[in-house]
Amino acid sequence: MELAIHNWMRAESLEHTLTRISKLGYTFLEIQGAPENYDAKKIKPIMDAHGIKCWGSVTLMLEERNLLAKDPAQRKMSIQYVKDLAKMVADLGGSVISLVPATVGKIIPDATPEQEWEWAVEGVQEIYKYTEDLGLRIGIEPINRFETYFINRGAQALALAEAVGPNCGVCLDTFHMNIEEEDMFSTMKQVGDRLVNFHVADNNRMAPGMGHLNWKKIIETLQQINYDKVLSVEFCAPLDRTPANPFPNSIETDPKELTAEQKKFLEDHGSSAITDEFYTMLTKKSMDTLTEILK
Repeated sequence: MELAIHNWMRAESLEHTLTRISKLGYTFLEIQGAPENYDAKKIKPIMDAHGIKCWGSVTLMLEERNLLAKDPAQRKMSIQYVKDLAKMVADLGGSVISLVPATVGKIIPDATPEQEWEWAVEGVQEIYKYTEDLGLRIGIEPINRFETYFINRGAQALALAEAVGPNCGVCLDTFHMNIEEEDMFSTMKQVGDRLVNFHVADNNRMAPGMGHLNWKKIIETLQQINYDKVLSVEFCAPLDRTPANPFPNSIETDPKELTAEQKKFLEDHGSSAITDEFYTMLTKKSMDTLTEILK
């Protein structure tokens, strides 16, 4: 298995991210799900120059993006967003789209469970037809109940993937599984060969090795189900604003590249602007923890 990392957790230039992760030994990037911000023709040569390949991307289902919306026009717009994201990933030579079907932060349904399920299946099937033609895999990603009411557990994601098509998969995330699953290892085995992507952060959403998750058992379970793809690092560090802060140099007091939208997104995930020093430490800790087990 090789390591990827996301680039939505800190506002900085893509080239800055690539320079850091290439020095630390990463080989893949799971690029921020914002196709409007990237020109694949321009950034692919930059990624190539740093020796970093695109693994895929995660949908940023924010604001009006929602495959379960009551408004058909809103659902259509959301499907088009995922298609645009898939096209960018394909142009970058990537492999997977980790798909969260409903708006992140929305916890009140618009319709009955039966109607929402129908909309979800219809929407993902349309995307699936498009991604199949591009040679990409979709991984339905469960996230915790505080971020969505719709898909929280691996069994739910698996049911949706099976309803969509034979090549539709699941993306699991250790942070979310620690909250929602009775037994994350049983869930991993249940998903089995439908697992197409695997996000890693510790129970506190810090870097792997900075919480209580059993990383040796996690890796062993992945090996048991023959998952030999990419481990994609997705920490989102909670920031301590009290005198008990163990990382006094973690908070960026004068962020230069953090837009209002990025600030809100990070704060909604319990974080905010963090310093380059702190972010680099988390990135290195993730690499050190996982490569030690993978030896």
